[in-house]
Amino acid sequence: MTGKSNVVLIGMCGSGKSTVGVLLAKALGKRFLDNDVFIQAAEGKTLQQIIDEKGLDEFCRIEEEYVICIDLENAVIATGGSVVYSEKAMSYLKKIGTIVHLDLPYEIIEQRVRDLYTRGVVMEKGQTLKSLYEKRQPLYEKYAEVTIDCAGKTHEQIVEEIINKV
Repeated sequence: MTGKSNVVLIGMCGSGKSTVGVLLAKALGKRFLDNDVFIQAAEGKTLQQIIDEKGLDEFCRIEEEYVICIDLENAVIATGGSVVYSEKAMSYLKKIGTIVHLDLPYEIIEQRVRDLYTRGVVMEKGQTLKSLYEKRQPLYEKYAEVTIDCAGKTHEQIVEEIINKV
């Protein structure tokens, strides 16, 4: 591994990590890895199936395992929203890339996330999207090296802003 040639996107479900990640990788001529897709392909199951079968703690352990085995350079990496629960995963990601938080106000996340209970979101029983947002937001802020306020911006504007700041 050399330096920090990777850009790592963190943020809530619905913040645009996968969409922005593909566009950013294309704009920078980098490879793209969606860690959620990587986990699903390797496990042969959807994230929701893994959570249902193995529980939240085991899912987070699996997610951490897949993150710390990422061996890429010159890539854009879109992480799962729950990656910030693992200090080990986050310190590894910080070592291999620049961590960019795609930040959106709760109201926009709420409008975008319609499939909350089927998309494989790490949530405690009875937890609401609002309480999940409130729990994760300080973690995204803690780990972010660059924060992009995505409210009211197109994906292209977000990509441009990331390129200017990274």
